[in-house]
Amino acid sequence: MKFIHPLLVVSLFFIYSCSQPSEKESESSENTEESEINSDVDSQTESQEKGKLKLYPANLDQEFPNAQLAMKSPASSNLEEGVQRFEFEVSNYELAVQTAMNSEKHCANSEKGQHIHFILNNAPYRAEYEPQFDAELTTGNNVVLAFLSRSYHASIKNGKAFVFKNFFIGDNQFKFDEKAAHLFYSRPKGTYEGKDTERILVDFFLINTALSENGNKVRLTINEEVFLISNWEAYFVEGLAKGKHTFRIELLNSEGELIEGPFNDSGLREIELK
Repeated sequence: MKFIHPLLVVSLFFIYSCSQPSEKESESSENTEESEINSDVDSQTESQEKGKLKLYPANLDQEFPNAQLAMKSPASSNLEEGVQRFEFEVSNYELAVQTAMNSEKHCANSEKGQHIHFILNNAPYRAEYEPQFDAELTTGNNVVLAFLSRSYHASIKNGKAFVFKNFFIGDNQFKFDEKAAHLFYSRPKGTYEGKDTERILVDFFLINTALSENGNKVRLTINEEVFLISNWEAYFVEGLAKGKHTFRIELLNSEGELIEGPFNDSGLREIELK
C-alpha cells in the first residue's frame, strides 16, 4: 500500500475547504441575487418608460383616511327624467380649500380648491365645490359615481369617500349591475398650459375590484404606448409633447382580457397641451 504523507492530506483538505463557499456564503449569494431580481421587479413596477413617456406613481402625501362622502338626495329611486337636485354630506374633509403640498406636486391644480368629482354615466367628470348642485337624469340607467378629490384632482381612495348609485327611470328591465366590477376614467382631462404640461396626472376609480400582479390589471394606452398597471393609485406621466394626445383605460382580468362592463373601456379621451 502506497504511503501518503500526513502533511499532504492536511494541505489538500485546506485547499478544498478554501475553494468551497460556506453554507452562509452560499445563502448570502443567493439572497443577493434574489434581492437584485426583486429590486429590478420593484423598479419596473414603480416606473415604466415607453418611447419618450415615463409613467410613475404620484406618491401622494395625504391619504385622508377619515374623509367620508354620503348622498342625502335624491333619496328616492322612483324618479322622473329631468333636472334633479343632488345633495351630499361631507365629513372630515373640507371643500373649496387648497390641499396641502399642492405646489409640490408640480401638476395642474384647481384654484378653487378641493372638490367632488361627479361622474354621470361615465361622462367626463364635473368638479363641484359645493355639496349641493343640479344634474339632469334621463330615461334608463343613470349611473352616478361621486368621490372626493384633492385640489390637484387626485381622488381619495379610502373606501368611504365615494358614492356609487344607479337611478333607473322607466320600464326597461336591463338595469345596470351595481355589484359587478367597474372602472371609471377620471384624469387627465381638458387643456393644459405652461408648466402644467410637464407633468400630467393619470387617475381612475375602481368599484368592486382590486388590482394585483397576478389578478386584474388596468391597461393604460397613451397615444400608441401601452402600460399595464397593477396598483390602484394616482400616476404621473412625463414626456408628452405640445399638442393633442389620447388616453384610454381598460379593466383586464388575469388572462389579459377585457372584463365585461359598460364603462370598463373608457374609449379614447383627448387632452391638449399648449
